[in-house]
Amino acid sequence: MNTIHLDHTFPEVFARLDDLQSEVWKQDVTFEKGKLYLVEANSGTGKSSLCSFVYGYRDDYQGTIDFDGHNIRRLKSGDWTRLRQRHLSLMFQELRLFPELTALENVQIKNRLTGFKTKKQILAWFDELGIPDKVDAPLALMSFGQQQRVTMMRALAQPFDFLLVDEPISHLDDLNSRSMADIMIEEATRQGAGVVVTSIGKHMELKYDKTLRL
Repeated sequence: MNTIHLDHTFPEVFARLDDLQSEVWKQDVTFEKGKLYLVEANSGTGKSSLCSFVYGYRDDYQGTIDFDGHNIRRLKSGDWTRLRQRHLSLMFQELRLFPELTALENVQIKNRLTGFKTKKQILAWFDELGIPDKVDAPLALMSFGQQQRVTMMRALAQPFDFLLVDEPISHLDDLNSRSMADIMIEEATRQGAGVVVTSIGKHMELKYDKTLRL
């Protein structure tokens, strides 16, 4: 997959807003593979909705979203399964982890489906992100910031053409934010992937190809 194209796309709940000011909603926007984007937003402007629309979790929008010129509304469940395993990855703002499992088990749930990383490579990520002591810790006993790092590792444990990361560092200090940005960019660069980062304030300090205001 080389492009994600939004053509006059916007959430249905915004249909009656005549004064909508956005560089994404109701615009012609294309995200290209291999480029890095920052989508800045105020709370309530549809940041997480954008990720959910592109990832196919929600379809309550107007306008069109295309992958390489193909309208995603025409995709079937099998198409979405393939896309989410091989082409499109999402780090959820709300994490969507399993609290009864350990940190490593949460990452391995994805990795067992994709067979993409070795256990040694995943453990190296735990070291880089400063939580090697949390590998076998129950997720429920970890802080939100530690859980964010687990969620990033899970999102990276697959091949992808595009990586969507929704508010990835809201609970991290500058040092840990930098570490998470480093492993994300390293993996995205290795795969030649596009990255879309969303933020309502604090964001990864990266050399973005383009910044859009939601």
